[in-house]
Amino acid sequence: MNAGPFDIDSRPALIAEKFAAAQGEGEAFHKAVMQAYWQQARAIDDESILKEIAASVDLNTDDFASLLASPDFDAQVSADIELAREYGLDGVPALVFADKYLVMGAQPYDVLKQVVEKVQAEGLS
Repeated sequence: MNAGPFDIDSRPALIAEKFAAAQGEGEAFHKAVMQAYWQQARAIDDESILKEIAASVDLNTDDFASLLASPDFDAQVSADIELAREYGLDGVPALVFADKYLVMGAQPYDVLKQVVEKVQAEGLS
């Protein structure tokens, strides 16, 4: 692990991920951003870095600045943030299972396994 700079604004990356998802490349973009930040220590709030990452997963980057300013993608990110607040999320990592169970913080494998087993036992999966 080689984490990127602290105190960055991840919103541009979140907006770009909404664009990537709309193009069917959300997962690939997400993985590339995580690798850039957590392994390469890159600033994922830098437009040029995000554009480079987008190009690396074959997204059209011709008008990248405009897409980062897109009110539609921005609204989608705001909706995600509001949903997180409704769940009571105020930190990361945070996992929500079956829209019912919230697991906050870095938890050991056994804790996650117990939650998954509980969800499966309740038929919520």
